[in-house]
Amino acid sequence: MDITTRNAGFLERLSALLVREPEDREQLIKLLRSAHQRNLLAADALGIIEGALSASEMSVREVMVPRLQMEVVDIDDSLSEIVARVNTTAHSRFPVIDGDRDNVLGILLAKDLLRVEQADRFNVRDWLRPAVFIPEFKRLDVLLREFRVSRNHMAIVIDEYAGIAGLITIEDVLEQIVGDIEDEYDFDETDENIQVDHAGGHRVKAQTTVGEFNEAFATTFSDDKCQTVGGLVLRHLGRVPRHNETVDIEGICFQVLRVDSRRIYTLLVHQPPVAA
Repeated sequence: MDITTRNAGFLERLSALLVREPEDREQLIKLLRSAHQRNLLAADALGIIEGALSASEMSVREVMVPRLQMEVVDIDDSLSEIVARVNTTAHSRFPVIDGDRDNVLGILLAKDLLRVEQADRFNVRDWLRPAVFIPEFKRLDVLLREFRVSRNHMAIVIDEYAGIAGLITIEDVLEQIVGDIEDEYDFDETDENIQVDHAGGHRVKAQTTVGEFNEAFATTFSDDKCQTVGGLVLRHLGRVPRHNETVDIEGICFQVLRVDSRRIYTLLVHQPPVAA
């Protein structure tokens, strides 16, 4: 064995002693972030890896579209009513209910409506696809695997009492993995639903109840039709708003800071100045 071979073996053993495998998830994330800081790992790649790791610890309940924000089709809706809803929401799949959201009969695909030949003989029941029901505590990584195997893109989420808690799509799961790496408006990790924004106004989580919002802003919004602030904005517009879109409701300005194709996450709220 020559000196070069001995030196190579010594360096390998030295590297093994200096570079230890991470003992837990926190050490692994620190190692990945350190690699990013040294330009060994791109920011996009770091975000995807962190998203994949967090997905293995998140439940469906944390990501799903809540029951009150579900866009549904009633079994008795006419073809024109359904087409109008498709055009308004731009969604591709709709749970079909029979009067009550706890009674989901199946899933309607918007693309199937293109095959309808006689509108006067249209019956939603003829176009229903089977609905997949999953518990709200299922892990996201497990659900993503099931979506891939079954080639299904939507699941109805049920609670422990078999009631409908919401819905989730494969896009919702993927957004947790390949979504925004850094979002200045994302304060989902905090306990507060309402926070003062550094640029003025208040950041408000869409899941904030109307009652809590009324108490904080001295407003009198009714919670008969909508129980959350996000639902209030959705009902006022009749559709999912765009990013940075502003909505004026009874003198209160709501700016949409964070939204995806199905639901609102964060709003920036401005109140008009109080008259002297």
